[in-house]
Amino acid sequence: MQFAATWLRPGVALEGLRRRYGDRFTVKLPFSPPYVMLSDPDDIRELLQAPPELVHPGEGARILEPVVGTWSLILLDEDAHLEHRRLLLPAFHGERLKLLGGLMTELTERELDGWPTGEVVALHPRLQRLALEIILRAVFGLEQGERLDELRAAVTGVLAFSESPVSLMLPTFQRWAPWLGVMRRLRARLARTDELILAQVRERREAFEASELGDVSPDVLAMLLAATHEDGTPMSEHELRDELMTALVAGHETTASQLAWLFMQLAREPAVVERLTAELDAGEDDAYLTATIYEIQRLRPVLANANPRVTTEPVRIGDHEYPAGIALLVSSWLVHHDERLYPEPYRFRPERFLGVAPGTYTWLPFGGGRRRCIGAAFAQQEMKVVVSAVLRRFTIAPDRPEYERTKRRSITFSPSRGASVVLEPR
Repeated sequence: MQFAATWLRPGVALEGLRRRYGDRFTVKLPFSPPYVMLSDPDDIRELLQAPPELVHPGEGARILEPVVGTWSLILLDEDAHLEHRRLLLPAFHGERLKLLGGLMTELTERELDGWPTGEVVALHPRLQRLALEIILRAVFGLEQGERLDELRAAVTGVLAFSESPVSLMLPTFQRWAPWLGVMRRLRARLARTDELILAQVRERREAFEASELGDVSPDVLAMLLAATHEDGTPMSEHELRDELMTALVAGHETTASQLAWLFMQLAREPAVVERLTAELDAGEDDAYLTATIYEIQRLRPVLANANPRVTTEPVRIGDHEYPAGIALLVSSWLVHHDERLYPEPYRFRPERFLGVAPGTYTWLPFGGGRRRCIGAAFAQQEMKVVVSAVLRRFTIAPDRPEYERTKRRSITFSPSRGASVVLEPR
């Protein structure tokens, strides 16, 4: 029953549990350790600062292993995680990120050319397509052609699996029921995806080794091919495949769903849109756009919680001691909807973040601590590019007055009707 509640009505279920039990409660789901949900900022601070040998976020994310692989940054703990984070961090920050801004703009404008006006259109599938295209081009360095088309189709097939509740118990089904049709289809799609990813890696590595200058392309793969471990060895094909697959899975659906929530909201917030378009037209800064993105990530976080952290030995958080073998979760959803932290928590008010930086332990769309999402800056830049382009072209109206409910896609939340709106030329 708890599994059904968290799948069908996740936000309502979490808030009902907090009303009944307080800021700390345990949820039990099939084939999983007990999950202790934490939503007090002091508890969250202690958990995020806990020694890495005591709590293992990688162990808590094993649900993703069949898709992203064992060398995914999400699944690594302690020293292995720190080393991979050092290898990956330069590819998602600084000058490299600035170089990708033009590509994001180009792909966004091309996608918007095909958006219809004067009729109801569900934006979420179109935003998924755009976010995937940005990842394939910006991360893999793929150009238009057969391999791009094939990888796009293969990855889309893999991601469609997230619609099934089976996706929340994937390791269990992989071990005990691999003969299920849904599991056979997933394995076939993953095998084809791996073929295409490894073909791109091998081709780019050969070019990298043959060039005296190495690979100076701005994409993430170029950076990873040049990265070396502390002993001077390059990343293996297995490591590259898993990190690239992680970028595909984690950087595609989350950004697309967050943008879908934002456009669903903006269609019902004419005053916010008016202020945004005035700021865009003036071209002086993007303070209100930044605040708007912060606010939608607070109000409608696409991930209900940060990575579960599995305790390796007894650990004390706040005034409670937890035994080894349980999963401690930071509940972003509950923190973001706590009226003690955010007055009128269900209202969309970008002004909350004007001149005010988001709190380290009270604003958690990207997790926090040493495990904060490495692609956060990439996602924020992509959202700014897309929102700016859409609002310069279109006005947005809702297809009906009521807000869309939450639909669960594996571990992410998205609008139940796909962010259905009516666009008109501006």
